Amino acid sequence: MSTKIWSAALNGLDAKIIAVEADSGGGDFGQITIVGLPDMAVSESKERVRSALRNCGLPFPRRKITVNLAPADLKKRGPAYDLPIAISILALNNKFATDFSRLLLVGELSLSGEIRPINGVLSMAMAAKQAGLSTLFVPYDNAAEAGLIGGLIIFPVVSLQQTIQHLKNKILIPEFKAPEIKLEPENNCFDFNDIKGQEKAKRALEIAAAGGHNLLFCGPPGSGKTMLARAMPGILPDLVSAEKLEITKIYSAAGELKDLTLINRRPFRSPHHSASVNSLIGGGAWPRPGEISLAHRGVLFLDEFPEFSRSVLENLRQPLEEGFIHINRTAAHLKFPARFTLLAAMNPCPCGYFGSKEKPCRCADRQITVYRRRLSGPILDRIDLHATVDRTPWEKLTGENTGDSSTEIKTRVEIARKIQSRRFKNYQWLTNAEIPSPFVKNFCPLNKSGEALLNEASEKMKLSTRAYFKILKLARTIADLNQKSNILPEHIAEALQYRPKLD
Repeated sequence: MSTKIWSAALNGLDAKIIAVEADSGGGDFGQITIVGLPDMAVSESKERVRSALRNCGLPFPRRKITVNLAPADLKKRGPAYDLPIAISILALNNKFATDFSRLLLVGELSLSGEIRPINGVLSMAMAAKQAGLSTLFVPYDNAAEAGLIGGLIIFPVVSLQQTIQHLKNKILIPEFKAPEIKLEPENNCFDFNDIKGQEKAKRALEIAAAGGHNLLFCGPPGSGKTMLARAMPGILPDLVSAEKLEITKIYSAAGELKDLTLINRRPFRSPHHSASVNSLIGGGAWPRPGEISLAHRGVLFLDEFPEFSRSVLENLRQPLEEGFIHINRTAAHLKFPARFTLLAAMNPCPCGYFGSKEKPCRCADRQITVYRRRLSGPILDRIDLHATVDRTPWEKLTGENTGDSSTEIKTRVEIARKIQSRRFKNYQWLTNAEIPSPFVKNFCPLNKSGEALLNEASEKMKLSTRAYFKILKLARTIADLNQKSNILPEHIAEALQYRPKLD
């Protein structure tokens, strides 16, 4: 006689329902064989299960046990199958007072029988609900995460013994009741009131936040590029419910949810320039989300932009255009979302003082050329705004700040985002930066004077087709910030100021 328990396998960001089947008979006494494309962590499950059963004083079948994880053509990885494997084995000799047909179990076992948390429980709960399963047994530390998906009965379990007592209707586990959602700690960001001067850079940040546009700061050391970048989270619009769930799902799959229940603030990721391709883009033997996916619907800040390796930067080209990344491996072909705003910062030359009026540049022409060539034309062409950040004069540093606060700027940004939300209500994109090229003319129409201005500038500045469309989308955002329904020539003129000048 065989038994069947439902579990779930994490496949990228999504989960698939898995049948854990156990059968006994033949073979050596006490032998456990796991089939169904298990990885090493799953294969080692038999040792964890055996020790957990022994240390909990539970009987073990006196025949060979075969455990099948179906479907057999899907690679299984991780320790999430420990609990359902243990229950399926016990069910061979025990009559549980439970119907397993609409029940799902996941959890890692310690050698003593305790149940440890796992990654991807949010995706598993989604998959369970879609499959018509009604009850989930999940590790205690993952219960709040599973509880984000309504309409499910969640039982948080702390040990194998406790789970068995519940399944035998001896000592029932209280059903999980979702507590008040724990807020993510405030981002470590500056208020725009903390930054003296830099009006043009602040304006560029406001436009980038309003329309989801990519931005590159270039300026000498100490000019405030990093401080400006750290101030950006304070002006980003609040997340809507669907975005919160989407981002939380990514962090859950990546194992970075930690003690948070729900990601409720836009991510701000700042990897070091020594980051590898896999850590930034995603990947590994079994692909997991990288920094660009962890920055989804938020900001990816790359300081010392030219210091990143060429291969890392070139891998940004597809996600910057399409908003997702395909990762192909022998074991899997996965697609991760990566709709982020790129915020980058760099010096104008290796020493940082090329073009400075305060300090002479020590770099030779060849050094400057080599330094700038680390950034390819296609990467620079994908950045909507290029802003120069000069050092703030001492009189402004010691004077009072008369600029707007982050709260005031955020209000304008949110108004612009609401305009875009109404504009794109029948489409899948959310911001002006996401408008596909075939639709740009529909959403960014110009009058004759605006069109003449843009055509003249395109000829003089030798703009690529991509840059032409980016200026249109940038002008659309500037018009939204000014709450204008039509793009005016002054909006085009301001957008053109943020294109890099030819050498």
